Amino acid sequence: MATALPSTAFCQTSFTFPSQNPCKVKSPSLIFRTKSHGLIRCSAKKKISFVDQILDYIEGGPKLRKWYGAPDLLPKDGSDTEDEDELPEKNEVRDAVLVTDGDSEIGQMIILSLIVKKARVKALVKDKRTAMEAFGTYVESMAGDASSKPFLKKALRGVRAIICPNEGFLSNGGDLQGVKHVILLSQLSVYRGSGGIQALMKNNARKLAEKDESTLVASGIPYTIIRVGMLQDTPGGTQGFSFEKGSAEKGSLSKEDAAFICVEALDVVPQIGFTFEAVNGEEKVSDWKERLTRLMEKSEQQHP
Repeated sequence: MATALPSTAFCQTSFTFPSQNPCKVKSPSLIFRTKSHGLIRCSAKKKISFVDQILDYIEGGPKLRKWYGAPDLLPKDGSDTEDEDELPEKNEVRDAVLVTDGDSEIGQMIILSLIVKKARVKALVKDKRTAMEAFGTYVESMAGDASSKPFLKKALRGVRAIICPNEGFLSNGGDLQGVKHVILLSQLSVYRGSGGIQALMKNNARKLAEKDESTLVASGIPYTIIRVGMLQDTPGGTQGFSFEKGSAEKGSLSKEDAAFICVEALDVVPQIGFTFEAVNGEEKVSDWKERLTRLMEKSEQQHP
C-alpha cells in the first residue's frame, strides 16, 4: 500500500548554472498545491531535472509521465530535431503561458506551479541550456533580446497569456499582438512607500514599475496588475491574505504566495483590466476564482 503524503513535504538540493565564473546556486524553496490541497516543497537532484522529480513524487512515478502529458526528455546535449522558426503560424493554437524572467527565483516558482497545473509553458531566460537542464521539455525556454521584433514574435508564438514576475519586460518589449491576457506582479506600492536611502536605491526599479504599468494599461490587452507588499522568503500557504487598498505599501507577501496568485489570476480574465493589492493577512481564501472575480467586479464599480 502506498504511503499517504503528509500535508507538507520537503526535499532540499541545488543545481549549477554554467557561466564564465561557475558558481553553485541554491534553487528556491518551491511550493505546490496538489488536488488534495496538500503542500509540497521541492527542488532539484543530480541526474534528472528537478521538475521530473517533482512530477515523479506528486504523480506516482516516471511511468505515469506519459499519462501526465509530459513529453519525452531531450538528449543530454539539449538538441531538438525541429527548428521553431520553421513552424507554421497559420491557424496556430494559442494555449501557452509565457513567463518572463523565467530563471529568476519567483519566475521559477511560477513556472513550476504552471507545470503542476499541466499548462503549456514558455519562458524567457538568460541561458537556454541551463533552463533545459533544469526544466527539461516541460518548458519551452527561449533566450534572446525581448526588444528585438523577430525574437519577440517567435517568443509569442502560440501564447495566450503572459505573466511578468519582475519589472522591465513591458516597458522594454515591443508589440504583444495576439496575447489575450497579461498578468503583472508589481512592487510599485513598495517603491513609492520607501524613504531615505531605500528610496534612492529603488528609484530605477520604481521608474521601471511605473512605466510597465502605464504601458500595460495603454496596450489595450486585458490585464491584471497585482500590487504586492514587500516580497519575503517565507513558506507559502501558511498565512491568510489581505486585499485592502493601501495594504501593499507597508505589508509583505510570501514569494510563494505571490507566485500562486499570479497563476490563479489566469482563470479570471477581465474585459479591460483591473488592479488589486495583495499581502499576507487574516483572510482565508478557499476559492481563488470567486475571490478574484469579486475583486475585479469591485474595481469595475470604482472605475467604470
